[in-house]
Amino acid sequence: MTPFIAEIIGTFILILLGNGVVANVVLKGTKGNNSGWIVITTGWALAVYVAVLIAGPISGAHINPAVTIAVAIEGSFEWAKVPTYIAGQMIGAMLGSLCVWIFHKKHYDATEDPDGIAATFCTAPAIRNTGSNFFSEVIGAFVLMLAVFYIAGPEFTSASGESATIGLGSLGALPVALVVWSIGLSLGGTTGYAINPARDLGPRIIHSILPLKDKKTDWGYSWIPIIGPILGGALAAGLYLTFT
Repeated sequence: MTPFIAEIIGTFILILLGNGVVANVVLKGTKGNNSGWIVITTGWALAVYVAVLIAGPISGAHINPAVTIAVAIEGSFEWAKVPTYIAGQMIGAMLGSLCVWIFHKKHYDATEDPDGIAATFCTAPAIRNTGSNFFSEVIGAFVLMLAVFYIAGPEFTSASGESATIGLGSLGALPVALVVWSIGLSLGGTTGYAINPARDLGPRIIHSILPLKDKKTDWGYSWIPIIGPILGGALAAGLYLTFT
């Protein structure tokens, strides 16, 4: 398996399980309907755990363009590989989102709330304020990436023998999952904590394509969960370089 395929599969699993838990909580008639924020944040944390466990030994399990760009800034990842990784992440996110829709199709059909349906694809702010929403995404990704740097260490050698690639591997899966869980519980209530451009943009594209009722894709907001996490990751990289 190549790192490109690993990033597709890892991000696919991330979105399948992550947006899957949102669908289970939000959509009408599921056995998890209305089970709440704790279930969503726990499900997302476990989604990260499974995705990192699978992709970590091959690609380092970036599964997030903000991670890929941040480690390139830090110097542990080649800039030439960034487009390939991000392409894999976007493909995986779109396929994962499509699979969530297929899996829950009957429950989508039974759900009347377009905002609830949109929430199973992409993020939206609890209170819409551009500055506040952007700050939330920057800080969430900053915390994630700073933790990743210290969990993963400066070097990682994948199963394919590639070095100079920061990654998580199977041993880092649980710590990173706990970091994501913490971010969701403490910082996620303002914007839904995308902290991952592919996690938001890929499913948002799928949402815009699928035949859903009264769609509200909200492209006007979409730049925040793209630029915010990238900036947050870059700031974490800068801090890490400054003090290590």
